[in-house]
Amino acid sequence: MSTFDHSGLIKNINDNLAPLRKSQPDAMQGFAQLARSAMAEGAVSAKNKELIALAIGITQHCSGCIGFHVKALIKLGCTKQELEEMLTVCVYMGGGPALMYAAEAVSAFEKMSTPA
Repeated sequence: MSTFDHSGLIKNINDNLAPLRKSQPDAMQGFAQLARSAMAEGAVSAKNKELIALAIGITQHCSGCIGFHVKALIKLGCTKQELEEMLTVCVYMGGGPALMYAAEAVSAFEKMSTPA
């Protein structure tokens, strides 16, 4: 099992973005609004949108994306089975590299689902 700390990574990313949020508030607020609008409940559920976002993060090899979207999926009540079924699609479409990041996503889900 991976020892990668996605909760710590999320915190580091947020901390590292603080200066950019301060120096470029309009752009950063615009990105935040885009994220809220894109991920809002609609004809496609918020949970399915998060599964899609995580799939893209996995196939783009983005550990930060894995952390943020796994955290959101847990809040939305995603089950391990739902996650694993989506991950098989990632592996089907992204091959071996996607398999490596799928393993990272499973580890993040397990660690972030477990109360501290």
